[in-house]
Amino acid sequence: MSRLPQVSGKNVVRALEKIGYEKDRMRGSHIILRQTEQPHRRITVPDHDPVAKGTLRAIIREVGLTVGEFIDLLRD
Repeated sequence: MSRLPQVSGKNVVRALEKIGYEKDRMRGSHIILRQTEQPHRRITVPDHDPVAKGTLRAIIREVGLTVGEFIDLLRD
C-alpha cells in the first residue's frame, strides 16, 4: 500500500479536475466537485491544509482511484 501524501484541498481539487471533475460550488470551507460525464457524481473536498488522512482516503476511494493513481495525478 502506498503511503498517503499530505496535500491541501486545492491540490486535491487540481488532481480530480484531471480525471473529469469540475468545481460546482463552494460552501464555507468545502469545495463541491461534480463529475462532467455520467453519472455526474458529486464529491466534497474540504479546503484545508492539509486534508485529514482519513478524509483524503475516503475521497480517493469514492472517486474509484488507488492511492498510487492519486499520487500520479498530483505529479502530472
